[in-house]
Amino acid sequence: MELDRRGRDLGVRAFAVHPGIIIDTGLAKHVSAEAVRAAGAVDAQGRPVRDPARQLKTVAQGAATGVWCATNPRLAGLGGVYCENCDISPLVAPEEEAAWRAGAEIPGVLPYAVGPEAAARLWEVSERLTA
Repeated sequence: MELDRRGRDLGVRAFAVHPGIIIDTGLAKHVSAEAVRAAGAVDAQGRPVRDPARQLKTVAQGAATGVWCATNPRLAGLGGVYCENCDISPLVAPEEEAAWRAGAEIPGVLPYAVGPEAAARLWEVSERLTA
């Protein structure tokens, strides 16, 4: 969000992209097997579960939203939006937040996650951490 704000006048547009949960990328090695099972990302035999409705995706499915953001003419001249499942995510309504946090299949992003103040703060912290 902040990259888009900073680059907009230079023709640089940026999007926040949720690829989903992709268990077989190698990133799961940083999560305990118990946590992966508890999240429902693998079955009893340890095989990845594929359920795009629950954001459990293949590598190709996970890449689709990023490719969509980079190529879709609907996003021409637009940036600083949060995208998932090859679309711009709606904001989660306050009355749906508890269900969303509990794992209900409600699409969207929490409003604080796309707020300009949070984006600016994340940028500042990232700069400090990466020097």
